[in-house]
Amino acid sequence: MSTIYDETHELFRESFAAFVDAEMVPKYHDWEAAGIMDRELYTAAGKHGFVGLAVPEQHGGGGSDDFRFNAIIAEELAKRGINGAGLGLTLHNDIVTPYFIEYCTDEQADRWLPGIASGELVTAIAMTEPGTGSDLAGIKTTAVRDGDEFVLNGAKTFITNGINSDLVVVVCTTDPDAARGGMTLLVVERGMDGFERGRNLDKIGQKSADTAELFFSDVRVPAANLLGEEGKAMEYLAFNLAQERLSIGIFGVAAAKAALDWTVEYVKERTAFGTTIASFQNTKFVLAEVATEVAVAQPFMDQCLLKLNEGTLTPAEAAMAKLHGTELQNRATDRCLQLFGGYGFMTEYPIGPAYADARVTTIYGGTSEIMKTIISKDVLK
Repeated sequence: MSTIYDETHELFRESFAAFVDAEMVPKYHDWEAAGIMDRELYTAAGKHGFVGLAVPEQHGGGGSDDFRFNAIIAEELAKRGINGAGLGLTLHNDIVTPYFIEYCTDEQADRWLPGIASGELVTAIAMTEPGTGSDLAGIKTTAVRDGDEFVLNGAKTFITNGINSDLVVVVCTTDPDAARGGMTLLVVERGMDGFERGRNLDKIGQKSADTAELFFSDVRVPAANLLGEEGKAMEYLAFNLAQERLSIGIFGVAAAKAALDWTVEYVKERTAFGTTIASFQNTKFVLAEVATEVAVAQPFMDQCLLKLNEGTLTPAEAAMAKLHGTELQNRATDRCLQLFGGYGFMTEYPIGPAYADARVTTIYGGTSEIMKTIISKDVLK
């Protein structure tokens, strides 16, 4: 049980939980079947202050840099098994919005931040390419300066919010000879000529998080849409990595706790061989092990969360949070699903979809292998 929240946080939790129960839970299965959540969910969340939490108040946001509110959103979504649509919201809040807050000019802030805070402008970040996964230095998408514009060409894939997004932060190369020093962030807006969205990709999990291919064919992006300075994309991407990875780790532990809670409820009711499944020694041992792992993980996540708020969270600690949280999420959902028997393989219980949803978490945001590399460098320094 986390002890880092005060009364204000718990009131926020109650409010957000009520919003999720009213606006997301009844529609979630339909979103999963459609492979995309309703676009209007973002504006509904914006009206209640659940997006743009860190956007300055003068631009319509919450003006709070306390990441505990973001963590509460993750916990309440995970508790209800809302992983796909939850990813869309947390990506907008935790991962993309910080780039706009940090690097927008005054003109850009006036132009974009109010819509980001209200949910009228949904955000996405486009890094991964068909031939380039974790190795961002291999990006082929190019942007050539032509007067007051950049001419953008290339393709991206696996882009969360790829269909719903209005503002896409595109990582591209503006100086091919400068390697990592020649990469730039450009904001591509919905409706720009030459900007096309491909198919909404059919995934094995997190289906309601629309994930798309994006294509750029001679897209003329105004220089006014340059985010930060030209050639500094790698520096900018590193700025928010700790928060991004912690966000994923927090969700992972919350999802593991949800899997445990669903399973405890199920095994107390389900009978076999004339008794409840809960009475079997194997069931008790599995639940004891999962409960211990969750209990041990939570204080570390809390510690990382407080360090993030203080600005002292290190890259290695963030990598540990991401590695442990997502690996735990996968172990817990796998072991808990086994206790459901055949019903665990059905979608009528939340454990089955949660198992499928969990699998990608050790891949996106940096694979487990990359997290281990980051951690090992810190251990061996």
